[in-house]
Amino acid sequence: MSSIAAKQMAAGRAYGGNKEGLIPAYFEQEVLLWSKEKLILKMYDLFLVSNKKKDFVKMNRVLIELMSALNFDYEEQATRLYRLYEFCQRCIFQKKYDNAEYIIRELRDSWAQAFKIEG
Repeated sequence: MSSIAAKQMAAGRAYGGNKEGLIPAYFEQEVLLWSKEKLILKMYDLFLVSNKKKDFVKMNRVLIELMSALNFDYEEQATRLYRLYEFCQRCIFQKKYDNAEYIIRELRDSWAQAFKIEG
């Protein structure tokens, strides 16, 4: 899958589309310009916003997307992140939203600091 196709898919999943399943062109264009690092940061943001709304479906979609984006060429790091995302899934299934929020917020803040991304 090309980088552009992956970003379009992430935009669709992040935005959720409207009634017709369409993504506004301006949003899709913006997403296509994001770096991989910023795209992940925005996925964390989407999780946190969805968590406030207790939107279980969208939180789970974000976690699945984050899990599928892991690069297992770096096995140890990817496995650890996968396990954290999996734990967050269990937390939201059990309605322990605060636990999942804490982990994702810490990951988001670390990611932003490491790559000097503001948002």
